[in-house]
Amino acid sequence: MSDGLAFLRLGFHHITELSALDHLLFLVALVAPYRLRDWRHLLGVASAFTVGHSITLGLVVTDTVRLPTSLIEFLIPVTIIGAGMENLRHWGRRPAGWVRPALAAGFGLIHGAGFATFLRQMFAGPVAMPLFAFNVGIELGQITVLAAALVLLSGVDRVVRRAAPSCGVAPRAVTTSLVAAGCAAVMAVQRIPW
Repeated sequence: MSDGLAFLRLGFHHITELSALDHLLFLVALVAPYRLRDWRHLLGVASAFTVGHSITLGLVVTDTVRLPTSLIEFLIPVTIIGAGMENLRHWGRRPAGWVRPALAAGFGLIHGAGFATFLRQMFAGPVAMPLFAFNVGIELGQITVLAAALVLLSGVDRVVRRAAPSCGVAPRAVTTSLVAAGCAAVMAVQRIPW
């Protein structure tokens, strides 16, 4: 197997495995307010996140920037809380505009530093190709998780609409956001960098 394919697989599995619970919770918080018809905007938000994490991933892996691992590990669940609170702030309104992609890009900067801590240990030589392949793997993993979550949450919407036809996406968006933010709050408390 080529190094590029190995790093692509590594990136994909790094984002999709249950051991990446913090990243999975972040993606669930991102997808919470979206409906199937909003997939283009959601893809834009996910791509903005990828741009953000790619920047810091490259900077940290190449030792251009050094960031304290304990602070980054604390800030990752804080971004999940932030994403959940952003969903609650826009209760019942359809996500649109540039704010969510900008927020996702900013949060991506933090997550990229977390990925870099993991990835730095894997490099033995030049970093450009493995870094690119890892980023592609992460993006493919994110799209997979977001698509699965969007389909699952759309199924929840269908069930809720049968039981209560006047309900929209708001109840499941609020519930999903609160669960993700609550789990992240526990993680943040456990990771406080004293």
